[in-house]
Order: sequence, then C-alpha cells, then structure tokens
Amino acid sequence: MDEKKAHFTQKNVDESWKENVSKEKGEKGTVKDARVSFSHLVTSLGIQALILIGELKAPGNEKVEVDLKGAQETIDLLVMLKEKTKGNLTSEEEKLLSSLIADLQFKFVQHKMS
Repeated sequence: MDEKKAHFTQKNVDESWKENVSKEKGEKGTVKDARVSFSHLVTSLGIQALILIGELKAPGNEKVEVDLKGAQETIDLLVMLKEKTKGNLTSEEEKLLSSLIADLQFKFVQHKMS
C-alpha cells in the first residue's frame, strides 16, 4: 500500500485583531466588556421576534409592521437553539430560553388568531 504524506498549506493569519483588542482593553478597562453573552443573543432574537409579531415598533420605523412568517422562523431558531444547547446551559439561561419561547409562541398564536 502506498502511504500518502499529509500536506498542510500555510495559512496567512490576520493578527491585527490582537492590536484592536489591546486598544479596546485600554479604552474600556477590560476585554470582557466587549463580549456578547448567550443571554444577550437569546434576548436579541426575542426582541426581533416581538418586532416581527407586531408587539414592538422597529427602531427607525414610524409604524408597527407585522411579518408572521419571519416571526415563526425566529421562534423556530430559538427552539432549535434550545434543543442544540440542551445540557450545556446554566439554569438561568435555560429558564430564560424556555420562558421566552413560551411567551413568543403565545403572542404569535394571539396575533395569528386575530
């Protein structure tokens, strides 16, 4: 049998991000200030769903616009996120995600029925 040698290509890595992080650290005190948490991600998706359902006005819009298909997709993303992260969340994150999904599903049904 012929054995093939593993061949790895050399990658060029942009290391300028390190400099940017150092600048941020100097400006804000810690790098942690710039990080996004799982709860922040979940809350952002929840707010987007509320906007799409018509519960909130989108920033910059004068009137409320409803997109139930988009809202359903966003809620489905949250449900998928819950399934994929099962067993890896803190109890607070799990409670936030579960209650947010339940609230959004309830509001979605209310708007769909009206």
